[in-house]
Amino acid sequence: MSTDETVVWQALQDVQDPEFPVSIVDLGLIYGVRVTDARVDVEMTLTSMGCPCAHWIVEDVQERLGQLPGVSDVAVEVVWDPPWTRDRITAAGREALRGGGVSA
Repeated sequence: MSTDETVVWQALQDVQDPEFPVSIVDLGLIYGVRVTDARVDVEMTLTSMGCPCAHWIVEDVQERLGQLPGVSDVAVEVVWDPPWTRDRITAAGREALRGGGVSA
């Protein structure tokens, strides 16, 4: 069984930022995914270069996507161009942040 990009995006919704109750997809951290055979490549960013949770987020992405049927390899590339801005947060992400007491 193979996994397609839609399934990968749905799975990434399960990965939350450790500091906020919001998915990394809704925060706009995921720039792209590519599925090739049993490998998933993820291009993502972080809210800041000094993010203290960077390694946990990358590990969570690898762990969650590694649970998908047919996936045997997950590669995560953290990129800084284009830089992340609050404009990348989805409407659902803004609502979740407001619910957690954070204005966005």
